[in-house]
Amino acid sequence: MSSPQTHLAALLPKSGASVAHTIDSRPTPSPSPSEILIKITATAINPVDWKVRDLGFFHSQWPAILGSDAAGTVAAVGSDVQSSFQVGERVFFQGIIGRYESCTFQQYCVMPAALVGRTPKKVGDEEAAGVSLATLAVVTGFYDQTGQGLSPPPWEEGGEKVGKGKAAVVLGGSSSVGQYAVQFARLSGFERVVTNSSSKHFEHLKGLGATQVLDRSQADAGEFGKAVGGLDVGFVYDAISEKETQRLGVEILHALGKKGNVICVQGVNDEAKAEGEKVGVEVKQIMGLGSKPELRPLSEPLMKALGGEDGWIAKGQLVPNRVEVVNGGLKGLDDALEKNKKGVSGVKVVIKPQESA
Repeated sequence: MSSPQTHLAALLPKSGASVAHTIDSRPTPSPSPSEILIKITATAINPVDWKVRDLGFFHSQWPAILGSDAAGTVAAVGSDVQSSFQVGERVFFQGIIGRYESCTFQQYCVMPAALVGRTPKKVGDEEAAGVSLATLAVVTGFYDQTGQGLSPPPWEEGGEKVGKGKAAVVLGGSSSVGQYAVQFARLSGFERVVTNSSSKHFEHLKGLGATQVLDRSQADAGEFGKAVGGLDVGFVYDAISEKETQRLGVEILHALGKKGNVICVQGVNDEAKAEGEKVGVEVKQIMGLGSKPELRPLSEPLMKALGGEDGWIAKGQLVPNRVEVVNGGLKGLDDALEKNKKGVSGVKVVIKPQESA
């Protein structure tokens, strides 16, 4: 596979909710010795993408390239990793926010090889594109010290017994992150996995490992307490992380008489934080950026555990999100961002950058 000298990218001229992307060509980078060049065939849309677009955080130079969740094909291999990856292999990965040559709203990018997983044959690129960011958000919240600090993680010996005799509570089980949180709770051996969603997602979440799914429009802290059934609960993982869900997390732990953590994937709400402090519950935000040096002891083995023909995805031990593809390639990016912003349930929105060629 030969690499083009230039490729198309979606460029954001400046931040702002009404700002549209422009499609332009950029020089295609060459991989450093420890990197691979990837032809991006599918990239997923996450809430962080339209929030970065609207508010401009993580970026100081414009125009900017966004996107950090993708799958594709290896187009070139750095000299130090030629024995690890071959040109033509299918891969999935979390891009690097703020490093434009490693962002995913474009047709090619470079990535450190250690942060890339192999896409199993039975999984399409559209499905694989949405795996990395959400699983890293869960892994950081579950196993990193900035989150709950559970140890060992499930890819290490004994990791499947961490939750023995305990219950895990996941708020927002039908969200992209929530679906992976349910599955990692199962992989870590939690005896009960309690979550909430709308009723149309109940059976799907039970298939992923939830032992009880509560109606999100009705279940209060008391209902969660009953569902836990007397098992120990050390934390609540809030995959939605709005004011109401953070407060519900605090209420659940307080009702159970626990002084644990509410782990959030978005900013901590001041009111929820204050309510938690009154009852000994900490509401804490995690940042699942797998390229950060302090997270690479988790992110690198995670990608190995997920990918390949002997990994969790191929074996059916971890099921990727269902997807909804927005057509038009990079030209459809703004439509895809708006679809995600308005709210989707149970699916991951995906675009295919090569359609813009």
